[in-house]
Amino acid sequence: MSAETEPNEQAVDLHPLILQRIANRQSLRDAGQDPYGSGEPGLMSLAAAAARYDEAADEDQKTNGKNEGFVDKRPVVTVAGRVMLSRDNGKLIWLNLRDDSGDLQVAVSKRDCDEAGFAAAKLLDNADIVITTGPLTKTKTGEVTVWAGTLRMASKSLVPPPEKWAGLQDVESRYRKRYVDLWANPEAMRVFQLRSKIVAGIRRLMDARGFIEVETPMLQAQAGGAAARPFVTHMNALDIDLSMRIAPELYLKRLLVGGMRKVYEINRNFRNEGVDKQHNPEFTAIEAYEAFGNYHSVMELSEAIVRHAASIVSGSDENLTLPFGDLMIDYAKPFARVTYAELFEKALGFPTSDVARAREEAKKHRIKTASEDGTPMDDVWIVNELFEEVAEKAIDPSVPTWVMDYPASLSPLTRPKADDPSIAERADLFVAGMEVGPHYTELNDPDIQLQRFQEQLSGIDDEESTFRTLDEDFVEALRVGMPPAGGMGLGIDRLVMLVTNSQTIRDVILFPLLRPAEA
Repeated sequence: MSAETEPNEQAVDLHPLILQRIANRQSLRDAGQDPYGSGEPGLMSLAAAAARYDEAADEDQKTNGKNEGFVDKRPVVTVAGRVMLSRDNGKLIWLNLRDDSGDLQVAVSKRDCDEAGFAAAKLLDNADIVITTGPLTKTKTGEVTVWAGTLRMASKSLVPPPEKWAGLQDVESRYRKRYVDLWANPEAMRVFQLRSKIVAGIRRLMDARGFIEVETPMLQAQAGGAAARPFVTHMNALDIDLSMRIAPELYLKRLLVGGMRKVYEINRNFRNEGVDKQHNPEFTAIEAYEAFGNYHSVMELSEAIVRHAASIVSGSDENLTLPFGDLMIDYAKPFARVTYAELFEKALGFPTSDVARAREEAKKHRIKTASEDGTPMDDVWIVNELFEEVAEKAIDPSVPTWVMDYPASLSPLTRPKADDPSIAERADLFVAGMEVGPHYTELNDPDIQLQRFQEQLSGIDDEESTFRTLDEDFVEALRVGMPPAGGMGLGIDRLVMLVTNSQTIRDVILFPLLRPAEA
């Protein structure tokens, strides 16, 4: 027994399977092989290798391979993958390899593989990573197979893989150990590959429409652009408090003032609030602003983005009906539209103007109608609480729906309607019971904006006031002059959830925030 595998204070508590893997690693070293290999640039994926299989050349080899002077014309490939299954039949070892493109079988024959490669195959454990070279053939069962001529280790795995080969099953472990989840669960790999394609597709779409991608500060002196609790930190170099941004809106609008006509940003936002199936403290969103646009123009833009994402998943520009849980959602049809007031009245049976009735109904739903000191809650606040509790749930979850024309007091950064200043030109997109993103005709009157900011700040508590202050520089930017504009925000995480049929946001974020693991 080598020094590496001799019992000691550290090894005595190790699982026998781990000890066996350590012993196999030492055996490789004793044979002069590096258990952690070396790189080999230019390797093709397992799926690309399998696609190179040549049936005619394979049949010719099987028929004439023993003839003198015969030239084997089967394609020879060099591939790498993680060992998912190993079956040792003595002089022939069957391996199932996996990479991010799929699985491929490898046959390691003592007759045809080099001596070092066959010896390494004898010491393989599931989850090891190997590199192999050989011609492509097909077994009697019709499975495309690499017939190994060489095989070498790329990385020795010292941790036994999940017991169930269907994948890593414990949900908490999947999120904590994404580095295992991705190769143990092909569906998890597929979701994140699709996410990457969706984001890249959105960028292509935006660029084609003349938008410029920009980057705005993540650390901000004032947390603006949305009503949310920020994460607060301190910058030692300047001795100032800063907030992680909750939205890039106010900086993107500054760029409109500067003369950029169409801008967008795909990046992270941070909100120090709840965690559930639809919320993660850091999340990815796209925000875009179009000079001389309005909420109708950015609604059309978002419909195009959602349809494009659906087409990437479905693989078709025509069939855009995708499942989400028990729902089948058709993204090809024009999205439904309903006003805030219409939806409220349809769901509750009385108009938003009937405040007395709204207060009665609020009590039935245990919605506060007065503060702790007995001061009546604002009428618009009560109506909106009812709207979120009752009316939003009345939206058909299988039909992408725009809710339009919100009360202006709920949207301090939104332009009011010219014929009714109490209504804001705002639309929120709902799909499958989720609010996916707000869309606005942007407010560009500096006097009204200043008034809205002051009203918004007057309603916050003392604790919140320490990190939410008036952004006077943004008001100054509006005084310089911002063109009329349409603006939109769309949650990338929720969009990916919808089109990939993922029921929780943790399934579409590679490393979601979790409580520290218990010792």
